[in-house]
Amino acid sequence: MRTVNPSAEAPHQVHGLSGDAMAPDWPPLTLAELARVFRHYPGHGAPHAILWHSPRPLSAAALVETDAGTVFAKRHHASVRSHAVLQEEHAFAAHLRGRGIPIPSIHANADGQSGLAQGAWVWELHAAAEGIDLYRDVPSWTPPHDPAHARSAGAMLARLHQAAQGFDAPQRATHLLVARSELIEADDPLAALVAQRPQRPALASWLDSHPWQQALSATLAPFQPAVAARAAAQPRLWTHGDWHVSNLFWSQAAPCASVSAVLDFGLCARSFALFDLATAIERNAIAWLEPGDARARPAIAQALLDGYREVRTLEPEDLALVADLLPVVHLDFALSEVEYFAGVTRNFEHARIAWQDFLIGHAHWFRTHAGQRFLQTLRAS
Repeated sequence: MRTVNPSAEAPHQVHGLSGDAMAPDWPPLTLAELARVFRHYPGHGAPHAILWHSPRPLSAAALVETDAGTVFAKRHHASVRSHAVLQEEHAFAAHLRGRGIPIPSIHANADGQSGLAQGAWVWELHAAAEGIDLYRDVPSWTPPHDPAHARSAGAMLARLHQAAQGFDAPQRATHLLVARSELIEADDPLAALVAQRPQRPALASWLDSHPWQQALSATLAPFQPAVAARAAAQPRLWTHGDWHVSNLFWSQAAPCASVSAVLDFGLCARSFALFDLATAIERNAIAWLEPGDARARPAIAQALLDGYREVRTLEPEDLALVADLLPVVHLDFALSEVEYFAGVTRNFEHARIAWQDFLIGHAHWFRTHAGQRFLQTLRAS
């Protein structure tokens, strides 16, 4: 057996929190462990080459060449994704795929399950996606190359929201690394977070060692009270949660490319459509890794909205809510990152960055002149 790795000259690295490269928390996949996994997937042959290791940092994944074709293999630590929790993502993806959203199929093992638990690990195997992975090496929060890509992404997101209708599963069984909206919708988000403590001991322990209540209250006060009731009144819908161009495949390497496949439902949860749309704008139209005054990409935001409106209507009050959500749309997920870094990887510096730079820093940017101008542009879109 052989391994094909474009970066064989150097150790595998993943995207860091500041757009840099760092050593992975999770060891890269190997052919030896893949061979053990593939024994549980009859009909797929044996793996004989690793074509590419994913630089995404929260799990380990790779494109694998097998006797039966190319497979995307992904390995989670069981403390991050149990087999049961992984099934929630797979059920939602299957619902969407059955309604025409181009999502690669998930392979079933010999027991008919779409995931495989082996010791400390949980595995999933996906069919190769159709199209070109134009953005596979760019970090999240990197804007798309062209507004036309954003327009196609917006239209596909609206199609996904239409297809999600009728999927009525209960909320995710975890807060860890999923994009939920309960704290945004709460009358008292600090009290709601305190109520979650028994289910989130690692987060509770980290918060106890920091003056979190005053900092979080000051961060949310200019924004969250104005959106809580409106957000809570929105129709419930399962949503993608991480709508970024790097989670999409494309028809060609050109500005006129259209979305050919939708990937990675790891952050999906039961929230509402405008929450997902605001998340898409936050992920694609604000270059968080650049200096503050240069971050805004209003043309990308406009293109996302224009594409979305090709499929679903957006009323003025919808645009107002999307704009008002943006400063706090990352709240629940940023806290889940603090929980992950403090409780799973035990990287307390990364937990600090998730708290200070992401949760507090992103909200603070929307109080700057550049942030306020960006929100005004959205409201007028």
